[in-house]
Amino acid sequence: MDTNVINKKIRVILIEDHKLMRVGLKSLFEKFDDISVITEAENGKEGIEKVKVHNPDVVIIDVGLGDISGVEVAKRILANNSGTKIIMLTSHLSADIVIESFKAGVNAYVLKDINSDMLAMVLRSVNDGAIWIDPKAVPIIREQNCGIIPAKVKNRANFKATHANLTEREYEVLKLVVDGKSNYEIAQILKISEHTSKAHVCNIIQKLVVDDRTQAAVKAIKEGLV
Repeated sequence: MDTNVINKKIRVILIEDHKLMRVGLKSLFEKFDDISVITEAENGKEGIEKVKVHNPDVVIIDVGLGDISGVEVAKRILANNSGTKIIMLTSHLSADIVIESFKAGVNAYVLKDINSDMLAMVLRSVNDGAIWIDPKAVPIIREQNCGIIPAKVKNRANFKATHANLTEREYEVLKLVVDGKSNYEIAQILKISEHTSKAHVCNIIQKLVVDDRTQAAVKAIKEGLV
């Protein structure tokens, strides 16, 4: 097998007008061997040009750039680099921005309070072709009936018809996994032992037929389970 393929890093460009945020994101990604921030830009125009030159795998864009909106930047990037994946990373939870972002063709809408491991998971899944929506933005998508994700399971009966083998407790745990909570945090929230929390997560992984908690979270979002 080609070792170059195995060791290929996900090439990332950051477009963010706050230097401190750029430095923080770059430092965050340095701890992951499979992710490389190849360059960064402090405004939309610079970012668009750098994407043309470097042709990255993934671009992370802040919505509130100083010169051009992040949504417009995404549109211009995709007009020239249709294969590039785009993550909108923002502190804004506006229905208009969420909807316009996905209409523009972004692959993920992520709020800035996400933890580092979850953000890396989102980046990897987006690079593989997935769509990811921050759990806090999911209700906006559903209410607008955008068709980006399926309708929410409205009650336990409907949920059981789709995933009869997942218990109510496992469903609660799954929602917390999607929120990026660790086994310890899940245990604290649900007032159970960490051992029990870990057991629930293992059961969920088996029942959803995925390899790890990251894939469980992605599947839960894509299938509208949370």
